[in-house]
Amino acid sequence: MPRRGKENAVKALVERIRNEGKNLGRGILKVDGFVNHQLDPALTMEMGRCFVQRFAAKGVTGITKIITAEVSGIAPALTTGIVLGVPIIYARKTRPITMPSGFFSARAPSHTKGGVVDLIVSPEYLEASDRVLLIDDFLATGQTIDALASLVAECGATLCGIGCIIEKSFEGGRDLLAHLGVPIVALATIESMDGDKIIVRDAD
Repeated sequence: MPRRGKENAVKALVERIRNEGKNLGRGILKVDGFVNHQLDPALTMEMGRCFVQRFAAKGVTGITKIITAEVSGIAPALTTGIVLGVPIIYARKTRPITMPSGFFSARAPSHTKGGVVDLIVSPEYLEASDRVLLIDDFLATGQTIDALASLVAECGATLCGIGCIIEKSFEGGRDLLAHLGVPIVALATIESMDGDKIIVRDAD
């Protein structure tokens, strides 16, 4: 499939949200058909290119690692990493037996799971010399992203930017993350969700 280009890719994302997104109540937006369960590979690849272009426009350079949380953040983080040519780290929610001691951990509430989840990163893969980009599927309350940012800080690495596919601006996450002092890039912004009416726009 040919490249859509940045503007067309974001337009396609916004249209998919308008046409397929469903408000399940309690602040939950269902976009399982192209973000959280089934993926559109071409669109996901273009989203990675969009992240790289928009961070470059904000002067973000020298990225050595990308971090996200399993599972839904992995796809956009991976395509962003492909474009940048850097490794992807995804924070695990349970510690595998292969992970050494001295791991970094944080806890965050899960909007969709209705509880608190652990986020765990091995000391093998996140180092103090790393310049890190944080990519996730949603920015809502900001608490999961803030927990991931604390993992980056715990190991002494430098957080350089935060990217999300969809920002629900009415939940205040951007304000919560302001203390981190890094650029925040969203591709699509949900301004409101009222019944079947979802107000969404290009975030740029």
